[in-house]
Amino acid sequence: MTSIIYQADYIVTMDANNTVIKDGAIFVCNGNIMQLGKASEILPQHIGTPIKKMPQRLLMPGLINTHCHSGMLRGTAEGLAVWDWLQQYIDPMHRVLTPKDASLSSWLCYAEALQSGTTCIVDMWRYMEGSAIAAKELGIRACLVPYVAEHPEHNYFETLDSNEDLINKWHQQEEGRIQVWVGLEHLFYAVPKALTRIGDLCRDYQVGFHTHSNESRFDVEQTLNRYNMRPIHALKKFGLLNAPKTLLAHCVWADNTEISLMAENNIGVAHNPISNMKLASGAAPIIEMLKVGVSVGLGTDGEKENNNLDMFEEMKVSSLLAKFSNLDASLLDAWDICRMATIGGAKALGLEHRIGSLEVGKSADMIAIRTNTPRMTPLIDEGPLMNIHHNLVHAVQGQDVEMTMVSGNILVEDGKLLNHDIQQLIDNVNNAAPDLFTRRDKWLKQSGGGKNALFK
Repeated sequence: MTSIIYQADYIVTMDANNTVIKDGAIFVCNGNIMQLGKASEILPQHIGTPIKKMPQRLLMPGLINTHCHSGMLRGTAEGLAVWDWLQQYIDPMHRVLTPKDASLSSWLCYAEALQSGTTCIVDMWRYMEGSAIAAKELGIRACLVPYVAEHPEHNYFETLDSNEDLINKWHQQEEGRIQVWVGLEHLFYAVPKALTRIGDLCRDYQVGFHTHSNESRFDVEQTLNRYNMRPIHALKKFGLLNAPKTLLAHCVWADNTEISLMAENNIGVAHNPISNMKLASGAAPIIEMLKVGVSVGLGTDGEKENNNLDMFEEMKVSSLLAKFSNLDASLLDAWDICRMATIGGAKALGLEHRIGSLEVGKSADMIAIRTNTPRMTPLIDEGPLMNIHHNLVHAVQGQDVEMTMVSGNILVEDGKLLNHDIQQLIDNVNNAAPDLFTRRDKWLKQSGGGKNALFK
């Protein structure tokens, strides 16, 4: 039995009361949190147990990235609205992507996520055998969601058959740290028969379902034209709100009837404010969702539409976008944002019993933040000016993460990735990317461009 105590200046638990423990300690045994509280109370109960002292550090739950795409297009897919962007940059990339490209992308993206404090990531990507191996070796908690399309115009994505194969091989592997859900790129990317099969797969395997929904006005308009109903109503029609857990990315243009549907069906939402701003999609009605009890988590989206995987940056922008778009500076308190990045994300995934807060019985998925930085100064831990949560949301950056731990295993220490050479992962992507761009350019020239008849 492996036991250790982590002692830090502050423990931000993200429990139901947003409890902050000053001069705290966490007793971890076999990867689980067995006890936490004041160090003066915990330490005398465990004489002889190793102690990792972390002065000028804050411990908090690991961040949960509820929507991401691995990739190697960072900084090369710029300046277009979402549907033009998909047709001209992204779908042509998928046509020429190789399993090796996909694997190298996941290795680097998961490493970037870990170094900036993300302990759990939802990745919608391709050829995800390589993603599963990367998650296994790097130690991150991952929900793998293949980029499925079942439509004759999009026969270059994953299929429900390959998705099912991945479920059979990898779901609940590594003691449940790796999950596999059923994915769908978008409602438009599947024929009705396939949509019905998605619901069957989710129920047969008792796995979740994840897709993009209501990301843009175009999205809503096209669904109304095709099905004479709005997107989330269409998902309900095809039984896709009845999966053991359904997670919808974006929901920027969800109306009140759809928000009510999400609340009634316990649907999780992945809010991606930076991506939505960059692609000019709009500002999601997060306030309305939270008011009716929808579980909302935060997501970075992919490296190409963000252009980084720093969840602390996502927290800040989420706060600012809500205030700006509603012209109300009081909206989304810093605690609300902290919860969206941790326990809110866990609830959106149906994993709140295991992760999302530092509480007895949960997995030791936690991170350590340096408090002796300009960004955390001044640090006021009590009274009306208490600012720990405000600093975490509006000041801290991913580079302030010193330690990242999943299931009691330290994966990042002193800011450095432990289970792989980060420079090698960077070099691998730098070496592979030029050939991917060359293949994409060749396809674009041969095809006459990236426009697809499905969207005309």
